[in-house]
Amino acid sequence: MSTALSGRRARRRRSLYTGERRLAAAMITPTLALMAVVAAYPIGYAIWLSLHQYSRSQAGVSRWVGFENYTAALFGDTSGFAAAAGVSSSDFWSAFLHTVIFAVSSVSLELLLGLGMALIMHTAFRGRGALRAIVLVPYAVLTIVSAIVWQTVTQSDSGFVPQVLSALGLPGADRVHLAETPDAMIVVIVADVWKTAPFMALMLLAGLQVIPDDLYEAARVDGATRWQQFRRITLPLLRPAIAVALIFRTLDALRVFDLPWVLTRGQYGTSTLSTQAYQTFNGDQLIGSGAALSVLTFVVVMAVSLVYIRFVGGNLRDTTSERA
Repeated sequence: MSTALSGRRARRRRSLYTGERRLAAAMITPTLALMAVVAAYPIGYAIWLSLHQYSRSQAGVSRWVGFENYTAALFGDTSGFAAAAGVSSSDFWSAFLHTVIFAVSSVSLELLLGLGMALIMHTAFRGRGALRAIVLVPYAVLTIVSAIVWQTVTQSDSGFVPQVLSALGLPGADRVHLAETPDAMIVVIVADVWKTAPFMALMLLAGLQVIPDDLYEAARVDGATRWQQFRRITLPLLRPAIAVALIFRTLDALRVFDLPWVLTRGQYGTSTLSTQAYQTFNGDQLIGSGAALSVLTFVVVMAVSLVYIRFVGGNLRDTTSERA
């Protein structure tokens, strides 16, 4: 009797689950179809341009060159139009390296700083609401305004940063930081961390607030220290929020354009894949080559996205299964 009842309950759960999946699929299909149509045209047009020789500076010149723009950017093929027009593989790989340095450095610092800020804001104390509002102010500032602010505070003659370095007796106070390598990249990373760490903190704070207080009370009764509570309770249960925050920030960092462009115009070791593509498009007037760089940037972002979905997304699925 009990076996038959269990079987009916299992079939009912499977039926409800299947119905929910069908309803979800029906609801998101129109949105996915619309997004596919909107995204398909610009991506397809960029790929089509990348397979052509097309330059604004050479009116009327437009011909099919196949993968010549890609080989020039990746391998330095000197036989094609793109190479003859000035497109260099060293420029692409230099921008690729700078992009990786920026993404790894900024996202790592933002994760550590954001986690610390989230833990502080999660603690109960007087004025916590005001602190949360103040911490989020940098994230509310427009990126271009943030870049101008950091450009101002690093001026060698009147900037706040050189004055502080000089007062502390540290090196670097007597030169313009944005015109030096690697100082310019350090300023770009610091500016990005200053602006975006609050976003990371906000996402991690949301994750902290869903952890039940009962777990901490039980741990305290068992004599667990604060570090043991953090390592055994907070970090494992915060893993989904960390994964989502890392995915968002890493993909944004790989596509970074505005901060390095406003601060240095992509010079002094701050060129990224996006600034290199923009420079090729608008500065060098090479539409086909710029489109090829844009497509390569898209491929890099997609590759990183797939890696994240495979490994970090797997953690999300595991956590969901554990909760179910």
